[in-house]
Amino acid sequence: MYPAELVQPMRDELTAVGFEQINEVDQVEAAINAEGTTLVVVNSVCGCAAANARPGVRFSLENAKIPSKLVTVFAGVDREATDAARAMMIPFPPSSPSMALFKNGELVHMLERHHIEGRPADMIAENLIQAFDEHC
Repeated sequence: MYPAELVQPMRDELTAVGFEQINEVDQVEAAINAEGTTLVVVNSVCGCAAANARPGVRFSLENAKIPSKLVTVFAGVDREATDAARAMMIPFPPSSPSMALFKNGELVHMLERHHIEGRPADMIAENLIQAFDEHC
């Protein structure tokens, strides 16, 4: 588990653009099963989260169509909430960072760590924008 003061700035990067930080299993289930679209970001302390994932997701929110709900859990901090989110992302194996788009509780788009690591933020944003345009 990482100290709260270490991860707070990383949480703030997403909550500042409209993400709700969730850390309880029931919050995860409610967000994902809500009517409409929900983007779940599994946040992380790793370098690819800082350089690629968080900037990419922020850029994607400049699109005309965006998910109705934006939520994030933090791997290595919000263990139970992260496990609950990952369980709803099956058949994809756990990875962080990762991003999943749900529509009416159904997983419709997934970005795993290997889709994020080594790719520029604008490429990640474009991938998300295509998913938003199709599903939101």
